[in-house]
Amino acid sequence: MSRAESLRSRISESGPVLMPGVWDPLSALLAGRAGFSTVFLSGFALSGTFLGEPDIGIVGQAEMADAARRVCRAVPGLEVIVDADTGYGGTSSVARTVELWEQAGAAGMFLEDQEWPKKCGHMEGKRVVDRDDWLSKLRTALRTRGDLHVTARTDARAVVSLDEAITRGKMAADLGVDAVFVEAPQSVAEMETIASALPGVNLVANMVEKGKTPLLTPAELGELGFSLIVSPLSGLLAMTKALGDAYSRLRALGTMRDGLGDMTGFDEFTDLVGLAKHLANESTDR
Repeated sequence: MSRAESLRSRISESGPVLMPGVWDPLSALLAGRAGFSTVFLSGFALSGTFLGEPDIGIVGQAEMADAARRVCRAVPGLEVIVDADTGYGGTSSVARTVELWEQAGAAGMFLEDQEWPKKCGHMEGKRVVDRDDWLSKLRTALRTRGDLHVTARTDARAVVSLDEAITRGKMAADLGVDAVFVEAPQSVAEMETIASALPGVNLVANMVEKGKTPLLTPAELGELGFSLIVSPLSGLLAMTKALGDAYSRLRALGTMRDGLGDMTGFDEFTDLVGLAKHLANESTDR
């Protein structure tokens, strides 16, 4: 069973699938150790960690593909859905993106309808392309893929209206996408409206802490009708706070001697990144 097939099976048989956002092999390894089977390689998180830049279309196709290769290689047992933004150009670029994502080992992709340069879905000032432009890209992705799980994301709720976002979601579902993602509904009532308008469709809920959408549990979202739940920034925002606190403490005190309880142990870290395997390989080479 391929990674995409495994993801489809779990969505249909096991209820809502929760996936945390990751941005590099270490964050993916930690997600796997926590027990997650699916992770989301977030463009927002990669832009912030790899470039120190906001999620406004600065990360390109090649950089995202390289990150996908590194993450998928580090966690071969996990399903990795990789953010594809707008596909990085026209339909030819979308076809290339699908090829690169599959070569990297990705289980799936998110493909959105924003104009380039795109913005994070919970930022202001977004713009969306015409319906036909987005639908053409989705057709290309579906025609080009081997077995990639394709999620159609629309940002039309904030730019045009909720009705327009739902219309686009219906049109994408009619094409045969695996899931529909109406970004940034602003109330539980709006989420109920989305689910009621798209019965039988696998729906994505995006849980961004302090974002525009109410934070709900997987059980609550499952009752509403959402089957794929992404929590893209939980790890990134927690890591940023923890790292900032550690650096502030080190700067103030000159040592972490009294803060060891807040830190991963040295041996625990080397175990996480597979030191034992490499030492065993060295011993067999002698």
